[in-house]
Amino acid sequence: MTTHALPRTLIAVALAGAVAATAAAPVSAAPRAASHRSTHSPHSATQDALDAITRGGTPGVLAGTDRAGEVWHGTSGVADLRTGRPRLPRDRFRIGSLTKPFIATVVLRLAAEPGSGLSIDDTVDEWLPGLVRGNGNDGRRITLRRLLQHTSGLYDYIDDDGFRAKFTGPAFLSHRYDGATPEELVRTALAHKPLFGPGDGWSYSNTNYILAGMVIEKATGNSYASEVERRIIRPLGLRGTTVPGTSSSVPGPHGRHYSRLYVDDPAARVHDVTDFDPSVSGASGEMISTTRDLNIFVRALLRGELLPPAQQREMFTGHDLGNGRSYGLGIRSQTLKACGVKVWGHSGEIPGSLTRTAATADGEHVITINRNSDWGDPALEQAAVEAEFCG
Repeated sequence: MTTHALPRTLIAVALAGAVAATAAAPVSAAPRAASHRSTHSPHSATQDALDAITRGGTPGVLAGTDRAGEVWHGTSGVADLRTGRPRLPRDRFRIGSLTKPFIATVVLRLAAEPGSGLSIDDTVDEWLPGLVRGNGNDGRRITLRRLLQHTSGLYDYIDDDGFRAKFTGPAFLSHRYDGATPEELVRTALAHKPLFGPGDGWSYSNTNYILAGMVIEKATGNSYASEVERRIIRPLGLRGTTVPGTSSSVPGPHGRHYSRLYVDDPAARVHDVTDFDPSVSGASGEMISTTRDLNIFVRALLRGELLPPAQQREMFTGHDLGNGRSYGLGIRSQTLKACGVKVWGHSGEIPGSLTRTAATADGEHVITINRNSDWGDPALEQAAVEAEFCG
C-alpha cells in the first residue's frame, strides 16, 4: 500500500487482470489538453494542484467538487493519449476500493433490518460455515465487523506471489480476461497464515471484502451487485455507476486507463488497460462510477441518508491508525495537516485508475479526484485535497 492522506487502498492492485492488447505511446509523448480554469475561481489552487499531477507524468486527471450545492469540475491533461481528447466531467472510470464503502453500507443496512437476521457481530462462520479454516485461519473467531474494519488478520490475496505472477508485469497482458471467483480468491488468501489474531491488529486486506460480498449474497439470496443497485445506486440516481461483474468494458463516456503493469521503472512502457475482467477485484474493488456519483454517494452517507443512527455510529467509529488517521467500517478519516480539517472518504487503485474521495463530516464539501493511470506521486494527490479544503 502506498501512503495517502486517506491511505490508498492497494485495492485490487494488480487485481483486475487485464490490459488492452495494444500499448500506448510513452506518457512523455502524450498530447496535452488545456486545463479548465477560471481566473478568479475559488478552486484555482485545486486546479493548480491538478496541473501539477499531469506535469508529474499522469496522462490526465479529473476532479469534481460540491460545496453546499455549488458544483465545480477541473481537468488537466488528456483522456486518450492517441487522440488527445480531454477528460470530461461525465467520464466514467474504475474506482477500485471505493467499492468498499458501498459494500459496507449494504451490510450495515442489512444489520438494521430485523428480518435479515444479520448482525455485524455475527461470525463469518455463521454465514459461510467452514469456509474460513486452515493455516491458523478460523472464521468462528472473525466477526463481520472485523471484516469491514480490516481487523480480521486475514492475508490479502493480492499479495500472494502466484496471484502477482499472473496479474502483474508482462503476464498481465496474457491473463487480463481470466477473472476469478470469490471462492478462488478466498482460497488464495487462506493458503497463508493470518497476520495476527482476530481483533489483535489492523491490516488492510481485500480478502475481507470478498467475504463481505459473499455474506451479502447468503443473507439476501441475491448477488451483492443487485443489492448495491437496489439499495444505493437506484435510490440516489447514480446514473454513471455500475457493478460490472465479469464484463470487461467500461460504459461510455470514458477515457482510456493506462498502466506500466506495476513495473517499478519510470521508463517502463505504458499500456492501455481499459478493458479487463474485474472479477479478480470483486466486492473489494470492481465498481465503475463518476465524480458526480461518488460525491452524491459520500455526501448522502455522511448526512445519514443511507443508514439509521445506530448503524451510522458504527460505520464512523474509527480504528485509530495514528498520524490523524482512522478507519471505520469501509470508510477512512484523516485530519489535514495544512488546516486541521477532518475529512472522510476512501481511495481506490486498480489497473489504469487511481481515485480518491474526501468530504467534511457534514457532507457539505466533497471532492473526488481520478487519475487515468496507476502510478504517480501520491503527495501530488494529497496536495490537491489540501488545496480544496485548506485553500
